[in-house]
Amino acid sequence: MDGPLKRATSIVEARSRAIGGRTDGWIVLPVAPGIDVTGAADASTVVAGIGIGLLAVIGAILIAQNRLDRRRERGPVDRDEPESEIVTDRERVHALIEENGGRMRQTEIVESVEWSKAKVSRLLADLESDDEITKLRLGRENLICLPGNEPPASRSSEQGRSE
Repeated sequence: MDGPLKRATSIVEARSRAIGGRTDGWIVLPVAPGIDVTGAADASTVVAGIGIGLLAVIGAILIAQNRLDRRRERGPVDRDEPESEIVTDRERVHALIEENGGRMRQTEIVESVEWSKAKVSRLLADLESDDEITKLRLGRENLICLPGNEPPASRSSEQGRSE
């Protein structure tokens, strides 16, 4: 045995004798150079610990400062302003079709609201059953129209005469 291993072995034996014990049955593990097995910290360990602590404190200060800057950029929050109206899915689709001249393809609705095709299809079926919209089949697509905004060719002859 040489170097750190000899040193560790002698420390274990010395501590064992100090408490009146025996060294047989002890497992002695080799210790890497530079590690003090007596439990006392050397100067480099203390300096490293202080350095890590300082870095943590500086990091926390920078994070807090960044968050405060973001809040200042947003400006004061006016609590008196009413929050935006809560709009149902039906109202949202109805308003969207209205904004587009009363007619829209179903695929355009799906892209605008970013819902699944299935959800839009179910919602449009409900709106059609309540006579809030008209669904017209155009090839492989559906044209969704608000009442009174259907293309003239799609209206029945009775509807055309009454208008």
